[in-house]
Amino acid sequence: MRRSSTFARQVLLVRVGRRDGDLHGGTEGVLTEPRYADRRRRRYGLNRFNRPSVESVMPVSPALAPVAEPDDQSNGRPIPLLPGERTTSRRVKFALVNACTLSSLTLGMFAIFLAMQGDVRVAAICLIACVAFDGLDGALARKFGVASPFGAQMDSLADMCSFGLAAPVVVYASLAGSVSTAAAAVACALVGACAAIRLARFNVSPKDGRFFCGVPTTMAAAVLAMTVAIGLPVPGPVLVAGVALLAFAMVSSFPYAKLARLVKLPAWLWLAPVIGALVDIRLTFALIVVGYLVSGPVLWLRQRRTA
Repeated sequence: MRRSSTFARQVLLVRVGRRDGDLHGGTEGVLTEPRYADRRRRRYGLNRFNRPSVESVMPVSPALAPVAEPDDQSNGRPIPLLPGERTTSRRVKFALVNACTLSSLTLGMFAIFLAMQGDVRVAAICLIACVAFDGLDGALARKFGVASPFGAQMDSLADMCSFGLAAPVVVYASLAGSVSTAAAAVACALVGACAAIRLARFNVSPKDGRFFCGVPTTMAAAVLAMTVAIGLPVPGPVLVAGVALLAFAMVSSFPYAKLARLVKLPAWLWLAPVIGALVDIRLTFALIVVGYLVSGPVLWLRQRRTA
């Protein structure tokens, strides 16, 4: 106890000496101390160059961490969740948009619970509803003028939950018994990993108004959900290979047309899938998916030839 109290007193003297040195114009490394401090240094084998300081002896609490420099954009103030005018009307619209995002996330969690219970068809329908809410929140945000960085981050997290986690779980549950557990696990894990890479790359990459760089996670989840919901009559190994191919397509550099460009196609082109769906919806769905996946490499080759 006596040694510890003496050591604490020495630490205090270091701080006081530094302060006195600064006040009296002392140079760096020269400390002003009482005369009896020399005897205590000789007694404990300390000198003025190897004395411990307070920073090296006592841990610094995270609560006392240095305050970061204020950001130039926020002038030291926290960035608001809703930029712009904060009227009641805009707040309600902002809450409505984020409610759609949270609905997508919640439905994704429900899909996981249902898949764990074996209700894969109902779980797939929940995923399709997730896709609908994911498209709705972005459309409403642009229409109401309440788009914000907070909403973008919320949408990315909800997409990871619904399309990066729930979709692989539903597909894994649907493959139970038809393929080996290891093959299904690897294919579904690839979907989750590639979805995370795809979302992270999308958040930091410049946006192109015409094409996606790789298949978007929403489109991939919709394909997987529809495959499970309609019960596509495909052998298990072929389905596992298709799931893995779709995962790699998400992180590829192939350009894929956005829905806005597809809607602008001539009306007669839409008659073929509509008529095909009335005849055989499963075959028509498979052809549409294959055609969309092949369109990426075709557009990529076309761009390289014209470049």
